[in-house]
Amino acid sequence: MSVIPIRNCCGPDLLNAAVRPLVTVCATPYEGKRSLRGPDRVARGGAHVRRLRGGAAAAVVLVFAVAGCKAETTTGSGGPEETGGAGGSGAALTAVKSLTVKGRAPKTGYERDRFGTAWADTDSNDCDTRDDILKRDLEDVKFTRGDCKVSYGVLESDPYSGKEVTYRRGRSQVDIDHVVALSDAWQKGAKYWDAGKRIALANDPLNLLAVDASTNRSKGDGDTATWLPPNKGYRCTYVAAQVAVKKKYDLWVTAAEKSAMEKVLSGCPGQKLPSGGNPTAAPPRFHAD
Repeated sequence: MSVIPIRNCCGPDLLNAAVRPLVTVCATPYEGKRSLRGPDRVARGGAHVRRLRGGAAAAVVLVFAVAGCKAETTTGSGGPEETGGAGGSGAALTAVKSLTVKGRAPKTGYERDRFGTAWADTDSNDCDTRDDILKRDLEDVKFTRGDCKVSYGVLESDPYSGKEVTYRRGRSQVDIDHVVALSDAWQKGAKYWDAGKRIALANDPLNLLAVDASTNRSKGDGDTATWLPPNKGYRCTYVAAQVAVKKKYDLWVTAAEKSAMEKVLSGCPGQKLPSGGNPTAAPPRFHAD
């Protein structure tokens, strides 16, 4: 059996858990070398954790329980982390009930520039936001000079269509989608915000997802009432993400939108609510028209 040091818990290297070979726990800073999707991926700020299997998971849980340790949680730009509600489940459906319901405001005055320059480096890691998300969501990533500008990668299972999509820089086969479209946000509260909050929304990893471009183009600025991914197996996750973003940024929903959210999430009542991402205000050096 292999021995894995358990770090960042009641002091460094306090415990060692004996687990089966080939099972690893990774709690190192996320470097975009590999991204786990779905149930095998839990993102915590700038870190990623690979799910343990079988007895390995039980062994690690046991040593944590015996030592009385608590796992660290952070909020950063590494993507959403799922969080449960009462009893550890159903937080997404519960959160829908907390959203403010209003009518859609006019689109008058909306321009993309009102949310700042596209893909601004608001987390100050010297990579633009688009490349950050490509590194997070693609597999087999290759770079053009250094480890920032993504030149190639594979979207192994596009969340919107379920198909495999290959990304090559300069070809529009992979989009970075705003889960809550910026135009939709504008009509449901964002037009009244200051520039810093709009820029934050546009670059928040919680609101961004690498997806098949052709499928994404059919979405436009639709909300849950007007568009859902053709991949029915992803709909609960998708709607939960929309709820999380609207709750985080205090965006309202229409009555039809709220009803559609509840309808989808009622079919998966244990769906958790994503959290994490960036702060809701961009650094003051960023500006928008």
